[in-house]
Amino acid sequence: MRAGTHPDVTSFLSPNYGERRDNALPDMIVLHYTAMTSAQAALERLCDARAEVSAHYLICERGRIWQLVDEAQRAWHAGAGCWADVGDVNSRSIGIELANTGVHPFPEPQIAALEGLMRGIMNRWKIGPSRVIGHSDMAPGRKFDPGPKFDWMRLERRGLAARRGYGPGPDNPSPDLFRRLAQDAGYTADVDDDSLLAAVRLRYRPQAKGPLAPEDFTPLGHTALWT
Repeated sequence: MRAGTHPDVTSFLSPNYGERRDNALPDMIVLHYTAMTSAQAALERLCDARAEVSAHYLICERGRIWQLVDEAQRAWHAGAGCWADVGDVNSRSIGIELANTGVHPFPEPQIAALEGLMRGIMNRWKIGPSRVIGHSDMAPGRKFDPGPKFDWMRLERRGLAARRGYGPGPDNPSPDLFRRLAQDAGYTADVDDDSLLAAVRLRYRPQAKGPLAPEDFTPLGHTALWT
């Protein structure tokens, strides 16, 4: 068992896993929220053979970590979707579930545990910050986790997620340019404009509303791309 570096990782094996396809190795991390009432309820579901879902790790609000699937194995957490050149995300990723309803803040002990766990995973598998994504990033319009309460900027500051761009956005926001920048970042082209905008905003501007704005471009690139 490839346990994480955090001292409180507990092994609690799920039957829901398989071999990674085509001899793939994990080169991504996908973050989720459980959308359930408690960590215990999530643990039971992720280990229920009838549910046919799992993740490599589950972290409760108090920072306790359960390892459900060996990192070398393929957990069933991502489902349909893609990121950059990866279509079978399950075969190329390590999935981490955070016990959270989707509308509540993530407690400090939970995020601190996540950071420690991620550092170990990223070191073991040589995963760069640009390959850390949310479930919503790879499945726009279908998934919304880890949700608007998740602090992506904190991970960016600690080198655990790709740093966002900076500077002002273009004077004339173009949906075509926005789509190209989003695709360059890793988002799929096979999604409508509204779902793509919602997914990018969920990651970078969760409180934003309304039509495409100059500020939506900034996280995806640099001013030089549109000046």
